Amino acid sequence: MNIHEKYIKRCIEIAKNGLGNTRPNPMVGCVIVHNSNIIGEGFTSAYGGNHAEVNAINSVVDKHLLKDSTLYVTLEPCSHFGKTPPCSDLIIKCQITNVVIGCIDNNIKVAGKGIEKLKNAGCQVTVGVLEAECKEHHKRFFTFHNKKRPYIIFKWAETQDGFMAPLTKKDQRPVWISNDYSRQLTHKWRAEEQAILVGTNTVLQDNPSLTVRDWTGHNPIRIVIDKDLKLPKNLAVFNDEAETIVISKNEIDFSKKVAKQICYILFQKNINSVIIEGGRHIIQTFIDENLWDEARIFTGNISFNTGIKAPKFKGKLMSEEYIMDDNLKTYKND
Repeated sequence: MNIHEKYIKRCIEIAKNGLGNTRPNPMVGCVIVHNSNIIGEGFTSAYGGNHAEVNAINSVVDKHLLKDSTLYVTLEPCSHFGKTPPCSDLIIKCQITNVVIGCIDNNIKVAGKGIEKLKNAGCQVTVGVLEAECKEHHKRFFTFHNKKRPYIIFKWAETQDGFMAPLTKKDQRPVWISNDYSRQLTHKWRAEEQAILVGTNTVLQDNPSLTVRDWTGHNPIRIVIDKDLKLPKNLAVFNDEAETIVISKNEIDFSKKVAKQICYILFQKNINSVIIEGGRHIIQTFIDENLWDEARIFTGNISFNTGIKAPKFKGKLMSEEYIMDDNLKTYKND
């Protein structure tokens, strides 16, 4: 690992502090180095607040050191006015002449313009350090801008014999397959994503609240697919704990590609990531239209012998671990 990679790696690490809070902005990390010492660090504030570069520069005690320092950042500094002024302008104003960037921001509003502005001001700019790692870190942001849809994550639990739910049950509540620790991890994931999506049957059968009860963080926006608007309004998904968006036959044509239409609606609503928790039909719909990025699948230590089969898909296994007696596998869409 060379010296540039060392500091970009640090940028990625601190950028993760913004996970779940910066959306729809990317969670950027920035480090400022003077004579091999880190003198400033920052990550993107909650939406509407300072960008990572601003926070890093503000954290430097002796501003006179900036002109002899190197600024490292995971994503190309912005060059346009949004909620805040352009970061590239601030870098130039502070006379920081060396800038190292993980990856280019191909959002049409930036797309190399920040780098061009820095170079025109006399900055020495290095681009593409740990580029693959930075792109992976910014996967939600890039998916949203490049594919015009949210980053899509599946999550479900299945039994040892491949069922995700029983055929029938007595009560309007979930039949748990995974353990308490896995469920807490699921609530952590909910806090990290902008929205959570479920179908009509899941709401009717389980009456879920789809919140982060077992974790600290923001509740995701609840997306409920209710073709015929038959869900009673006294169900938990309609309480005031989080925003709920209902997609029915008034919004999309259910005789055509449903997943594609849902993605379009979510893109229009500026939602850059969604975790889909069920049921089988809605997950399979997204699989069949090849509109997904990641699948997180728990296998619990129980069997049903009969029931609703888990979705069928093909993906690249990225990791496998055990959460107590639950097996968790994470897949990426090839």
